[in-house]
Amino acid sequence: MIEFIRIQRFKTLLDASFPLSALNLFSGLNGLGKSSLLQTLLLLRQSYDKNTLEKKGLLLKGDYLALGTGQDILSEQAELYSLEFTIKWDSLPAVNFLFDYAPNSDLQPISVAIDLLSPETLSLFNNNFQYLSADRIGPKTSYEMSDFHITTLNTLGSHGEYTVHFIAKNGQCVLPITGLRHKDASSDNLLENINAWMSELSPGVQVHAILQPHLNSASLGYKFIQGKDVTADFKPQNVGFGLTFVLPVVTALLRAKPGDLLIIENPEAHLHPAGQTIIGRMCALAAANGVQLFVESHSDHFLNGIRVAVRQNLVSAELISLFFLERDSDGSTHATTVRNPSINHQGRIDFWPAGFFDEWDRQLENLL
Repeated sequence: MIEFIRIQRFKTLLDASFPLSALNLFSGLNGLGKSSLLQTLLLLRQSYDKNTLEKKGLLLKGDYLALGTGQDILSEQAELYSLEFTIKWDSLPAVNFLFDYAPNSDLQPISVAIDLLSPETLSLFNNNFQYLSADRIGPKTSYEMSDFHITTLNTLGSHGEYTVHFIAKNGQCVLPITGLRHKDASSDNLLENINAWMSELSPGVQVHAILQPHLNSASLGYKFIQGKDVTADFKPQNVGFGLTFVLPVVTALLRAKPGDLLIIENPEAHLHPAGQTIIGRMCALAAANGVQLFVESHSDHFLNGIRVAVRQNLVSAELISLFFLERDSDGSTHATTVRNPSINHQGRIDFWPAGFFDEWDRQLENLL
């Protein structure tokens, strides 16, 4: 597990430190850097995948991100023309990644070559890694197939594009973490638990994933249990958009194993408030069972799902870290300050910075 990250001179993060836990939630106003920590991890990952990280440098354009050139990512207030990331994994010495500044290049050259020793043991660099961007799959007639991605690389794709293929092939497998078994599921079958959790988002829904090898694609349908009856299959285009959009998130959480690392942007997107709370609860359960998550969210319902899980003793408060990113107090620069509210064992938060999931209270006060 990653215990600590320090980021220097990257975008709005002039010098920011993040003490990390199992479930790390990042929030803040748009444009103030809450995505920057996630992007740091993704840049390191894509640079490692392309064999540039240890000897050549930081690759800004790749499978996960395309951030332009050096001049697009160096902090405006930087006094040194370099990028620096320090990461501490549990039971390992901290690793310092220092890159020189190349303003017109998408490769920031490494200042001092590093040796990661055993990167295959680190979830950031091995196949125990899953990233789901905010731009995920929506309702379509068919979905991509790739046995290489779901088997060899062990990924659903950055957009969840291989989720349907994964479910069709692995739906009968055993749930890796029994702590995520839904109370209404009669077994540890993966597909049955996907259906049980999805039914909390839309009552009675059943996911139907079918491989179509002759077309090199997979199809997705939804059935609904209504009393003792079951409807015919509905195409994704004819049910709520949010069901298909959240399916990669639910699948990623349920297929995760202890030691996995998940990076998820806006997991609650396109869901009703109760559904957002359920996804927060699922993330808390995954964290309680050994999965490390980095989540960006704007949703107070998602946060409350986590808080209630803490209150119900489903996850320890010590496994949750909250980060709120805001503009420097004097507002004179574009640099960002990181605040760290904490949750106690009753699910209460010790302090609420202005703008930290407080809009409901502010508008209610206006109404009153």
